[in-house]
Amino acid sequence: MKIIKLLVLVLFFSVSMYASAQENDSIINIDDLEFVESETPSSPVEGIDSTAGSAVASVAINKIPAIDKSPMEDIEKASIWTIFITGLIGGFAAFFMPCIFPMVPLTVSFFTKRAVSRSKGISQALLYGLFIIVIYVALGMLITIAFGSDALNALSTNGVFNFLFFLILVAFAASFLGAFEITLPSSFVNKIDAKSDKGGFIGLFFMAFSLALVSFSCTGPIIGTLLVDAASKGERLGPAIGMLGFSIALAIPFVVFAMFPSLMKSMPKSGGWLNSVKVVLGFLELALALKFLSNVDLAYHWNWLDREVFLALWIVIFGLLGLYLIGKIKFSHDSELSYLSVPRTIFAVVVFAFVVYMVPGMWGAPLKSISAFLPPSATQDFDLSVAPAQSEGGESSARKKKKYYDIFHDRGTPKGFDPYYDYEEALAAAKEAHKPLLIDFTGWNCVNCRKMEANVWTDPKVASLLKQEFVMVELFVDDRTELSPQEQFISTYSGKNINTIGKKNSDFQASKFNSNSQPLYVILDTDGNIVVPPTGADYNVESYASFLKSGIDLFKNR
Repeated sequence: MKIIKLLVLVLFFSVSMYASAQENDSIINIDDLEFVESETPSSPVEGIDSTAGSAVASVAINKIPAIDKSPMEDIEKASIWTIFITGLIGGFAAFFMPCIFPMVPLTVSFFTKRAVSRSKGISQALLYGLFIIVIYVALGMLITIAFGSDALNALSTNGVFNFLFFLILVAFAASFLGAFEITLPSSFVNKIDAKSDKGGFIGLFFMAFSLALVSFSCTGPIIGTLLVDAASKGERLGPAIGMLGFSIALAIPFVVFAMFPSLMKSMPKSGGWLNSVKVVLGFLELALALKFLSNVDLAYHWNWLDREVFLALWIVIFGLLGLYLIGKIKFSHDSELSYLSVPRTIFAVVVFAFVVYMVPGMWGAPLKSISAFLPPSATQDFDLSVAPAQSEGGESSARKKKKYYDIFHDRGTPKGFDPYYDYEEALAAAKEAHKPLLIDFTGWNCVNCRKMEANVWTDPKVASLLKQEFVMVELFVDDRTELSPQEQFISTYSGKNINTIGKKNSDFQASKFNSNSQPLYVILDTDGNIVVPPTGADYNVESYASFLKSGIDLFKNR
């Protein structure tokens, strides 16, 4: 029992360190900004400039409606569940890796033969599974403690780290495709393996530890991908939650087969199909890597990965995956494929169907089911769903006079919309038009933003309200475009030098709305006061339309 108590103490200590960091850390790192937490959140007040200090804004804070955080909390919960489920899927995939699957009969037979009774063998298998979970969850907690909870959010919007994530995933993909193996130092692995020969709880713990180390060449890319994905979502406990799902899925088969050894007779035999699992995951890693490269491309305006270029690459990647599944492509570690099994055939059909589904996207089809992963529809150069723009004069020329129009309109603005990109300019336009102002705090790498634009804003009812009843402004919080020298300033909120458009918008969102999550939709009157509590992503069309209508009604009744 000593080892169990020790593990409990270790986990308690890790959680305590994390909680302490949360309580004592008064600096939030967001997109290279340091936002000082305030007990009294500031909100936009009439007559206060966007660069004004929060102390002045707090004078009239009681006049401002409180921000309803429930929709944003729902999105955060959904994101945590997504990370957990992704971890589960990764764990089950890891179980079928060549480094783990063949070890199941050996490990289970060890428990059953060494135990003096069946109940003893089952209890040892349960402890073995528990130790697997403890080891991987501890890894996730260490990642959170090392980087800091809020630093993960900064990483998710940082162009350098997104490019680094891209390179890491490409390396993982190459490893799965057979280019090389990622291994740990053999001396370290051998030392840990030697300790697993000890009896009792210590021996079981080091057996689980040995499994984690020996199988690293197969599980390392999966674990790395899970951690990268969790970090990219900016969730505080994302790495730990991802590792919890991964370890549970990995531990369950060992425990189940130890409890019911007869089930091992129905297990498929080891063979070339195990390497096929690795190759399939390699293609998926390669496809996922492009998402991180797209984030960097959008933030720095490289204009390499337009929507159709991204889709073309995905079509090729998944097309090659389909050809691999039917045996038309082979890699160095593959065995001869004499026939197609039923599961392999079904999977090949699904992959080819997905390729066919993506093809219309090359000509502007919305592809709503994967819209969250694709670059914004505005980056589509060849789009049959949009009428040709006016070539000269008239309204088109007037629109191009909008501040930052050339930077954002052809890259980030959803089809059919014509927002402003500067808050002060948009507020002046709202006063002139006598309409409420809708602020859309968004980001180039905001998955939920893309999903809202493709699945909710395209609804005729919502689109009509947005276009006819509001003056809209899109504020990108992660754009890297340099401000002109005269526009740069030192934020009285964070004390940092605001020298990019993204930093300016991010500082504005944090200082005035006490929020750093995207998307955030805020409805203001013509004096810059909040009309209704802001909301985050809401994928229910009727609910989001009701939010817009309530803002319109309250604005008109003022």
